[in-house]
Amino acid sequence: MAAEIGKPAPDFSLPDANREAVTLESLRGRRTLLVFVPFPFTGVCTGEVCDLQNNLSRLREKDANVAVITCDTPFSNGKWAELEGLEYPILSDFWPHGAVASAYGCFNEQLGIADRATYVMDAEGTVTDIFTTDHILTPRNLEDYVTALG
Repeated sequence: MAAEIGKPAPDFSLPDANREAVTLESLRGRRTLLVFVPFPFTGVCTGEVCDLQNNLSRLREKDANVAVITCDTPFSNGKWAELEGLEYPILSDFWPHGAVASAYGCFNEQLGIADRATYVMDAEGTVTDIFTTDHILTPRNLEDYVTALG
């Protein structure tokens, strides 16, 4: 069952770039933007994560966590985060491949990637908004996140 607005977000435990587990439970207590991206090191995905980084203080003013999820390895995600200077976790949904993206309803079976989708959660882990795009090459709008966070 995919994540739905008004319902608890599917639980997860994924490794960050240092192979430390990040769980939905560890993000509770603050609102959260859980941002799925198709590929690290690509133009649109890099643009989106850099936009999040450039506006991180603005998002934190809204008492929000930011966590990005790819279906790539922790090692690849770590290098990407290092190159881009990202200060929030990039989580790996590599193995079992795409299991968390599938639980949230945004795994693209044909391409083996997460579709471009964001799940906004309240401090208790309930989904309050969902943003997707019609195509993996279409970026999301940061202002939609800011509006969703209030």
